[in-house]
Amino acid sequence: MTTPGPAGPRRRAVLAWSGVLVPVLGGAALAGCADDAPDGARAAEQEAATRAAAAHDSFLLLAAYEATGAAHPALAGRLAPLHAQVAQHVRVLAAGGTPSGGPAAAGAHPAVPAAEDAALRQLAESEQRLVDARTGALVHAAPELARLLASLAAAGAGHVLLLHGGARP
Repeated sequence: MTTPGPAGPRRRAVLAWSGVLVPVLGGAALAGCADDAPDGARAAEQEAATRAAAAHDSFLLLAAYEATGAAHPALAGRLAPLHAQVAQHVRVLAAGGTPSGGPAAAGAHPAVPAAEDAALRQLAESEQRLVDARTGALVHAAPELARLLASLAAAGAGHVLLLHGGARP
């Protein structure tokens, strides 16, 4: 007799789902590459602004994870891997450097619902907003940045699934 595993989706299911999403988002990024691309300087400025906005959004999401973990210590184990991935996203988007001091030092203290399920739902909604924003930014992003944003959007979609306990929202 085997003992049941942890509740929620299996890693393979999340990876398989992400494997479907990344090519779809990547195709959207390629379709968004227009022939009327702006000149080099303007394109570089736009890419830097898109990357900075994505880094800022990930930074705020990291603050939300930290605030939720502080408000609900019982969720710490469940949130730790997601928090670590979002921290990695911040580092990657900030081109190798994390914004100094971390989210708490920047004064980013989002309100956290008192009930654990509501706190998880709020995190899932924040992740979904970020997935939507990154997916929308693909159309205007340079190919390399579009691939990165698509990958981060896929990771965020996986986070949404995990935060909902494996059930589709």
